[in-house]
Amino acid sequence: MEEGHLPVMPDEVITTLAPASGSLQIDATLGGGGHTERILEATSPDGRLLGLDADGAAIARVDDRLRPRFGDRLVLRQSNFRELASVAPEAGFETVDGLLFDLGLSSFQLADRDRGFGFRTGGPLDMRFDTSRGVPASELLATLDEAELAALFRRFGEEPQARRIAKAIVADRRTHPIETAEELAALVARVAPGDPRKRHRIHPATRVFQALRIAVNEELEALETGLAAAVDLLRPGGRLVVLSYHSLEDRIVKRFFQAERRGCTCPPEAPVCVCGKSPRLRLVTRPSLTPTAAEVAANPRARSARLRAAERLAA
Repeated sequence: MEEGHLPVMPDEVITTLAPASGSLQIDATLGGGGHTERILEATSPDGRLLGLDADGAAIARVDDRLRPRFGDRLVLRQSNFRELASVAPEAGFETVDGLLFDLGLSSFQLADRDRGFGFRTGGPLDMRFDTSRGVPASELLATLDEAELAALFRRFGEEPQARRIAKAIVADRRTHPIETAEELAALVARVAPGDPRKRHRIHPATRVFQALRIAVNEELEALETGLAAAVDLLRPGGRLVVLSYHSLEDRIVKRFFQAERRGCTCPPEAPVCVCGKSPRLRLVTRPSLTPTAAEVAANPRARSARLRAAERLAA
């Protein structure tokens, strides 16, 4: 099978999601459709899957590739997973047996020269998954002041040189707007080149690009909303599987799973529970799963992936 995008940890996803024949599944982050294809194969002959993506190009690409094989077993909607609570029931998926969130960018997005997701590919600094909503990254770079830019890079990129980079951006834009991925990557590499002695070096602009993409798409807020909706949609025994790629995402997923596993939110000193919240999830992965060395060698984009899975308890 030929694919322009290699799905991350596909065997682990199928094992933990445990899709069965005839089941209803949701891929909340369609991307290149690699996981979707495997889930549909595993739920043959009559399982159905709802695939969501905010990127209309991803919807069209997967529809062209998978519709001839799976027909109406594949249901697609252009939507951010923050809208899962309304989109899923409207599509006929009121309760489901499994949900997958793969929070990484697809290879197609990284290669898209029209939106500037990747500093290696370049292109205009847009970074929006859905270009009909929100403002492009170039507008944030042009309008936020130095303190606001530094705070953005620290919060969403955990960038240690945030202040230095923000200062350079404000200085440079006085004479020339920073509008392309190439321009931003070159600026960051110039003012914060990183430590050349480190064995495994990432591009010095990696954290800045991550921060801008998260801010433009409000990704962390969307993740919290999407996870809450996912648990509400799951049948007892249904599985929720999440692939994250950096500590900010993984921290949200880990804390969400822990809270839903614990249930009660009363302070420890309370003699009896007054919140009335019961545990809704049990952990399937403890600790989280990471890709094998063989997979990382074949697909370097998988190196930072972390998989967490949980199962819905009976009400």
